[in-house]
Amino acid sequence: MTKPGAAAPAAKKSVAARRRSRGNALDSTLGRSALQILAVVGFFLLWEVAVDIGWANAFLVGQPSGILGVLVSSIADGSLFVDAGYTVFEALLGFAFGTVIGSLIGLSLWYSVFVARLTEPFIAAINSVPKIALAPIIILWFGTGLTSKVALAVSLTAIVALITAYQAAKDADKDLQALLFSMGADKHRIFKKVIVPSTLPAIIATFRINIGFALVGAVVGEFISSQHGLGHLIYTASSLYDLNSVWAGLFVLMLVGFVFYHLVELTERWLLPWKQEQHSTQINV
Repeated sequence: MTKPGAAAPAAKKSVAARRRSRGNALDSTLGRSALQILAVVGFFLLWEVAVDIGWANAFLVGQPSGILGVLVSSIADGSLFVDAGYTVFEALLGFAFGTVIGSLIGLSLWYSVFVARLTEPFIAAINSVPKIALAPIIILWFGTGLTSKVALAVSLTAIVALITAYQAAKDADKDLQALLFSMGADKHRIFKKVIVPSTLPAIIATFRINIGFALVGAVVGEFISSQHGLGHLIYTASSLYDLNSVWAGLFVLMLVGFVFYHLVELTERWLLPWKQEQHSTQINV
């Protein structure tokens, strides 16, 4: 026969177990995705209701039903795919060229401490200049076509990749470098065996930042001079005070950035599987 005093602790343990089970379910991929979808749906429902009952002005903030109508019509006539295709192509080229060029320059500075110290003030000065301010000059130099948008995206992404790669190369394991040097390894072999592997996680982490910067460069270039692209769509719609079309363009940009972010994550898992194992064994405190 169970003692009356033992029933309370057993009941408390049962409740705690159920709470842990619900917590584990919510902390799964499916649970997080469900919560995220509910948050987005709730946000748009609240927005729609606020406009319908007069709490918000549709002319000033737009309306989800109107944004959906713009998206459906632009998908039906194919204009959305054309504009998104232009912006994605420009951003990808700017991201690829900027990240590769910046990373190579940053890594090459490891070879000469003298050159690195000589160029550091110039790198800091270039980094302090808002790259958007260079947009009119870049348009003047490269014209109003694809090249100017790519060049603007490169100007935003290259400096970030350069600084990250150089800093990661400076922070590479000094003891391991000294060990290889004492064993007869030359500078090229140390660079290949120590510097490149140790800087790879930092360079790949920069991909996430540079994806956003590449999109910014492409869109700003389209703001200034373009006949196509999401930036052109947003700029034209804002000139006409068409907030629904502006929001439609912005939401498509968010979707593009979201897809790019996950592509970078897949690339990181492929190139750095050991890093994913470390994250999977992280201790929750």
